[in-house]
Amino acid sequence: MPTPLVTAPELAAIRDRLDADGKRLVFTNGCFDLLHVGHVRYLEVARRLGDALAVAVNGDDSVRFLKGPTRPINPEADRAEVLAALRCVDYVVIFAEPRVTGVIHEVRPHIYAKGGDYTPETLDPGERAALHAAGSEIRILPLVPGRSTTAILEKSCHS
Repeated sequence: MPTPLVTAPELAAIRDRLDADGKRLVFTNGCFDLLHVGHVRYLEVARRLGDALAVAVNGDDSVRFLKGPTRPINPEADRAEVLAALRCVDYVVIFAEPRVTGVIHEVRPHIYAKGGDYTPETLDPGERAALHAAGSEIRILPLVPGRSTTAILEKSCHS
């Protein structure tokens, strides 16, 4: 069985093999700093959209840039390992940039899934352009109400 932790070029080759077999790669990304039930349910729904699910995880510097100096709580290797252990996740790639645009350009996923806190219009313009260039279908998936890393951290600080 292939290892779930891959590089972007390896994931691009996997996508091409899936495509040649008439199968579709679903792709999503995020920090996944404290994995919670909202993440798990989202990833399970995303996986059902195609034949394999790849998760791009923001590297530590990227998380700090996006979330602030106290984040991430867990280092990138730990976050990637936890995601890779989920039954619904087939591949995990870590990316260092603040945006996943470069990975999208390289991998060219068939389907791009994002949580319901986004709309196609609020996606980063560079990411949206890369998805359009790749011919990727964009799917916005519903959020699990009241489940977020920020809410968990706020609750733990006020306990």
